[in-house]
Amino acid sequence: MLPAPSLAPATAQRPIPDGRAGQNWSRTNPRQEPQQLRVLFVEDQPADVELARRALREHGFDVQGCAVQDPEQFLNEIRKGVYDIVLADYNLPQWNGMEAVWLLRREGLDIPVILVTGALGEARAVECLKDGAADYLLKEHLTRLPESIRQALREKKLREDNKRSQEELARSNRELEQFAYVASHDLQEPLRMIASYTQLIADRYRGKLDDKADRYIHYAVDGATRMQALIDDLLTFSRVGRQGLALQNSDCNEAIEIACKNLENAIRETGAQVEHDRLPVIVADGRLLVQLFQNLISNSIKFRGTEAPHIQISAEKQKREWIFAVTDNGIGIAPEHAQSIFGIFKRLHTHDEYPGSGIGLSICKKIVEHHGGRIWVESAPGRGATFMFVLPSLLAKHKQEKIP
Repeated sequence: MLPAPSLAPATAQRPIPDGRAGQNWSRTNPRQEPQQLRVLFVEDQPADVELARRALREHGFDVQGCAVQDPEQFLNEIRKGVYDIVLADYNLPQWNGMEAVWLLRREGLDIPVILVTGALGEARAVECLKDGAADYLLKEHLTRLPESIRQALREKKLREDNKRSQEELARSNRELEQFAYVASHDLQEPLRMIASYTQLIADRYRGKLDDKADRYIHYAVDGATRMQALIDDLLTFSRVGRQGLALQNSDCNEAIEIACKNLENAIRETGAQVEHDRLPVIVADGRLLVQLFQNLISNSIKFRGTEAPHIQISAEKQKREWIFAVTDNGIGIAPEHAQSIFGIFKRLHTHDEYPGSGIGLSICKKIVEHHGGRIWVESAPGRGATFMFVLPSLLAKHKQEKIP
């Protein structure tokens, strides 16, 4: 190996000159400009840095950057400079090259780290990839380095595009929820006036006019009442999670008792039986937990079969989460509708068959997802339904914690 120039001292990292970057490569690609690449080398051997630069130059990269040898230098560089890639030796005298991954993660930076090392066992290499390294290769196989970098940069772009899409979706959802909240809130008063006066007309003139007039009045009252219920449900939907989650240790047994008390009339009129095992205490917003159980119980009562509703609620712990099951003996749901029923305003039956706005299960889904869980249904027509949802099992460290 040719004698190598010494690296700059720790207090001042020496920028790597780009020299005649792309000279050899341009002979095979005369029409294409070199691709600029800002590289932070974590390496204590200048000769190895030069070999890597040369391999990249020969494959169309105009390399700029510097080399560091310890965590302090590394942090100084990533805080003041913008780098496309980090090429890190795994074994350095003062630190482990994988620490670069952890430091970047701590700083909230997404810069791919490729391990370029003299020796790295297969088992350890797999562990490094699992811990966040973009790739690894041996120093004797530097011909792989350009493609490895290109792949790492492609994956980074995909992550950035996905993050941007998620942020745009979240912003769009926030705006939609804001619109739904404002619209439903502002519509309440005029709808209340319409419903009140149509009901007054019905009370005063029913039976005093002809049958056609009575029918028209009935349509007006029914339409106003349904619209008012729809707006109320939409307002409830838009309020879920709007003020953040007041997380606290919540007893699911107490939540079900409150839900059943709120549904006391429906339970009594249908002869419904609601039973539950001894359920856990979980971290949740207690108010929303009551709403979740109340909507699921109400759904089972509404879509009952010929027999009186029988609803069984259970929970099973798996690792760090609880899987809840709400099982009924109702009319069931066809498998092809198992996903769509959680959509807002999604109805599988006419209003005359089963009244309602079609928002109840959407609210359940929103509550569960705001708690970091998921919900689904297992059912078949005529065989009842089992609504299952997953919630974390950890207890709160504090009595109450509010998160946005």
